[in-house]
Amino acid sequence: MDVEHAADHNGRATPAGGGEALEEDSMLFLNRELSWLDFNDRVLQLAEDPRLPLLERVKFCAIYTTNLDEFYMVRVAGLRDQIDAGVETPSQDGLTPSQTTALIRERVLEQSRRLTRCFEGSLRPQLYDHDIRLAAVDELEEELRADLARHFQKAIFPALTPLAVAPGRPFPYISNLSLSLAVLVRDPDTDQTVFARVKVPTEILPRFVSVKRDDGASLLLPLEDVIAHHLDSLFPGMEIADYDVFRVTRDADLEVSDDAADLLQAVEDELRRRRFGEIVRVEVGAGCSAQLCESLTSLLGVEEEEVYAVDGLLDMGALWQVVKLPGHAELRDEPLAGATHPRLLRREGERPDVLGAMREGDLLVHHPYDSFGTSVERFVEQAVADPNVLAIKQTVYRTSDDSPLVPALIDATERGKQAVALVELQARFDERMNIHWAKALEEAGVHVVYGQPALKTHAKCVLVVRREGDGVRNYVHIGTGNYHSATARLYTDFGLFTTDEQIGADVADMFNYLTGYGRPLHYRRVLTAPAHLRDGIIEQIELTVAAHSPERPARIEMKMNSLVDGRCIRALYAASQAGVQVDLNVRGICCLRPGVPGLSENIRVTSIVGRLLEHSRVYAFERNGEHTIYIASADLMPRNLDHRVELAVPIASPELRAELLDVLARAFADNQSSWELDSAGEWHRRAPGPGEEPRSLQLELVELHAARAAAEHPVADREPQSLGPLSG
Repeated sequence: MDVEHAADHNGRATPAGGGEALEEDSMLFLNRELSWLDFNDRVLQLAEDPRLPLLERVKFCAIYTTNLDEFYMVRVAGLRDQIDAGVETPSQDGLTPSQTTALIRERVLEQSRRLTRCFEGSLRPQLYDHDIRLAAVDELEEELRADLARHFQKAIFPALTPLAVAPGRPFPYISNLSLSLAVLVRDPDTDQTVFARVKVPTEILPRFVSVKRDDGASLLLPLEDVIAHHLDSLFPGMEIADYDVFRVTRDADLEVSDDAADLLQAVEDELRRRRFGEIVRVEVGAGCSAQLCESLTSLLGVEEEEVYAVDGLLDMGALWQVVKLPGHAELRDEPLAGATHPRLLRREGERPDVLGAMREGDLLVHHPYDSFGTSVERFVEQAVADPNVLAIKQTVYRTSDDSPLVPALIDATERGKQAVALVELQARFDERMNIHWAKALEEAGVHVVYGQPALKTHAKCVLVVRREGDGVRNYVHIGTGNYHSATARLYTDFGLFTTDEQIGADVADMFNYLTGYGRPLHYRRVLTAPAHLRDGIIEQIELTVAAHSPERPARIEMKMNSLVDGRCIRALYAASQAGVQVDLNVRGICCLRPGVPGLSENIRVTSIVGRLLEHSRVYAFERNGEHTIYIASADLMPRNLDHRVELAVPIASPELRAELLDVLARAFADNQSSWELDSAGEWHRRAPGPGEEPRSLQLELVELHAARAAAEHPVADREPQSLGPLSG
């Protein structure tokens, strides 16, 4: 293997002097955490893109910020834990936790400066020009300041609790992601100065206070600025010596013991402890004085490298309030509409017949272009109402509070059907919602199973058992995304509806394994993790390599969220070295290094980041003119392949395989919302070449599905789609 690259100080590859071959395994991989930061950088680039509508750019500022918050709460917190424990074992890319955290800080500080320039220098002035005016209290006329003072006393002051640090008054607990004011307060009589904290109560008050001017224009004032302007009301008789805003980020990952006797109770206990996780980041206003910053960091007990100075608005996740302002349609993308799949279109006086369509053959839906409500939700609704349905079993990883799917299981129980919900209590940041649903389901008589503490149940499937003739038939839905009606309108995901006997038996066996007691079986057609999925994917890669020849070239195409697993990456390298063309579309993390001579020159890696979050996982292998294609709940990451229950299903229908291949072809042709990764680990935004037409995967699929629905049925059901976060 000839890898003529060495790593520079950023963990990226650069040509090695003298062309010397380096054989260290670490040269084969890009750093996981830095690759994630590259993904979030692509989100930031959309905020910076002047071609996008203004409020869409503001939305990407908010998405960038909330993405980064979760990254610190989970990934950086994990690195800090390793450092505190004295663990400095290099990861597969050769970087230690200490080296990685230093590079993260360097990268994040640079991105934060760009975010500030983008919003303060470009977006805020443009918003002002469209009468969305984010302003400071100091910019108000005297009369408006008087109105604001009255509003403060009436609506804001009662929600504030100033907390001073003094003998007998310890430093207060600062909750995760809460916005606060650090204040130095001086007693003019004694000349004594104390530190005080005022929490900005954004959980009960809007982040931006609206003030109406006489000319009808509205101004939006940051709540912390309004509070700061009236600090003398909170500390009567005192002098405000100094103040600034700050925000704390804490370790928010759960640690549930594999030996927990009661998983529900263990998760609830961990949720209570999450509030008190270790601090991993402190953001302060860039103008914070040295004295105030030193007081704050000393009281918080944090090191200098954990403090991040932020110029401009702190916590731009709050910009969602601006994004959701009514009106301003000209500043947004046109709403998308999800169409009912043509095979499910209602006939006169009828609702979509999902079960009937499944009996006619396998059906593939692609959300949000195909309506989630008239396919997946209708499938469960129809099964609940069908007197011949004996049982409904469903996995619940993430679900929305208004989802009809979980209440449908309660309805099924009340109708005398067996209803089973396999609820994953440890779905990160959705634990409380899942606990709520689990308790409601149990109280209604639904069989609720929490899986195993050591394994998250991440598979997405619904099994409906229906009496037909003198036997039963299994109706199955297997998807790449969660049963979450909101994200089904924001994330792109595939779902297969099938009555295939072997797949149905496999899914039934999987449910029995997870709800009962036994060892995982060798399944007939599906691939499952942690037992078989990695080996199954690698076997498909090796079969493709074996079938490859110059006369009949083989090909591998994959679409996923993240590619991290070392064994899978090595198998793809081997395929490239054998001459197999490998095309990878990876939205987020990619630890594989493409384009390295002698190693990966036959591998191309692209990434699409756009108005919808690309969430589907498709693994396609072409050999001898035939295609083997799986859709799956799993990315190729150790956490998915070793520590989660995952499900991949093969697509048997030539027609459905052609649909998937068409989507993959459009994804690799995208030159509007697509980036390409080079051998040095750098991502480059793609653009049409000379004479090349602009191509956009998401726009083309919107048009394709709309045209298909219109051709099949002129009044196809439509669902308006709003657009949301690009996390996950």
